[in-house]
Amino acid sequence: MTDYLQFYINGKWVDSVSKQTLDVINPATEEPIGQIALGSKEDVDLAVQAARAAFASYSRTSREERIALLEKIISVYQGYIPEIAAAISDEMGAPMRLATAAQAPLGIGHFMSTLAVLKSYSFEEDIGTTRIVKEPVGVCGFITPWNWPINQIACKVAPALAAGCTMVLKPSEIAPHNAILLTRVLDEAGVPAGVFNLVNGEGPVVGAALSSHSDIDMVSFTGSTRAGIEVARNAAPTVKRVAQELGGKSANIVLDIEGEAFGKAVARDTFGVCMNSGQSCNAPTRMLVPQSRMDEAAAAAKSAAEQIKVGDPKAEDTTIGPVVSEAQFKKIQNLIDKGIQEGARLETGGPGRPDGLNRGYYVKPTVFSNVSNDMTIAREEIFGPVLSLIGYKDKEDAIRIANDTEYGLSGYVSGDPEEAREVAAQIRTGNVHLNGAPVDTTAPFGGYKQSGNGREWGQYGFEEFLEIKSIMGYNHQ
Repeated sequence: MTDYLQFYINGKWVDSVSKQTLDVINPATEEPIGQIALGSKEDVDLAVQAARAAFASYSRTSREERIALLEKIISVYQGYIPEIAAAISDEMGAPMRLATAAQAPLGIGHFMSTLAVLKSYSFEEDIGTTRIVKEPVGVCGFITPWNWPINQIACKVAPALAAGCTMVLKPSEIAPHNAILLTRVLDEAGVPAGVFNLVNGEGPVVGAALSSHSDIDMVSFTGSTRAGIEVARNAAPTVKRVAQELGGKSANIVLDIEGEAFGKAVARDTFGVCMNSGQSCNAPTRMLVPQSRMDEAAAAAKSAAEQIKVGDPKAEDTTIGPVVSEAQFKKIQNLIDKGIQEGARLETGGPGRPDGLNRGYYVKPTVFSNVSNDMTIAREEIFGPVLSLIGYKDKEDAIRIANDTEYGLSGYVSGDPEEAREVAAQIRTGNVHLNGAPVDTTAPFGGYKQSGNGREWGQYGFEEFLEIKSIMGYNHQ
């Protein structure tokens, strides 16, 4: 049991005003692994006050000072990677192999890519006699999720620090321990008092207080589209900048590839859907295949899904662990039942826990074939290891189906490179992966439509934290 009953405000660990607490549950055991304090509006006010006071001086720091700070953060973070990975595994169920190889290192990756941007970024330019200056946006409020927790914290905190902003973070109350550890990293690295502040709590209380706060200049939110709408509503009266990375129901178009390459693409992307127990907003959960090859695709997906080992996150041979909570488990089970009720063909998996796992929020890797794009499992974000195979008549039909969704976060295309590029150009999403290409942390990440607005990662993510000022008459002719 590890209790974290304090918040980090103005460079110090302080007691909460509310004195309320919440158990943090290990989804593999369904048992508490510690407690956190739950914040209140009063706690948020104190944190925002500290961030506002610190902004006057921190916003005026030089590029060289911020470079030195990011370099120190990266150095300190390196020593914390094992502890951060263990915390993520315990609180959200990621297998230790994934937590160590991807979850924890992605956090430091954002600090490194932001550092590279900061070293070469041009904060000033001239247009005739006018000087254009790019300045820090101000005090930022961050509300982050539990599925890739430190990744989604770092991709906000790193560019905000680099831009000269100050901030208040509300991490997910479901997976908060990694955020506590990152706070220790920032403290040890010498982030000035008030520049970074941490208040744990629940979305309807702390999240709402942050997004509606009159002294917050920008709120950056990652989470469900439903919650993102509430953040935008809360932010609207103060006309603050709102950046959101929301839900997804990404289409994965497998073109009519000849020979074994077709089955290999299907198998590869079946594994991709199930990684992190399917809890990725950009997961390729709608796989579009030629209708004439539906049975072939279903067989390849079924075979791949049945090779996925579900089990204890601490076991070396585990591919995926549990989903994060009882609420998520029940939601996924209901949607699997819905798929069966609406007539999709269940190829493997299905309701209930995998055999031999009677405790923990474990979900069977599940494949549905012959799904139509109007079924619930093709419309709603399931956020579990569930794949829907949808047939298409021809390439134009595949593009139509891919775009027939309220979401637009990511897309995937496999096939001849030239043809894949042509299809990618017609998919209305913020990201497209061609032939299994991985994510690129130097490229912008974000979505169209109800998948959000704004971009994170790399230079484009950095620029979200800048305001643009025109100083006319700066240069005399």
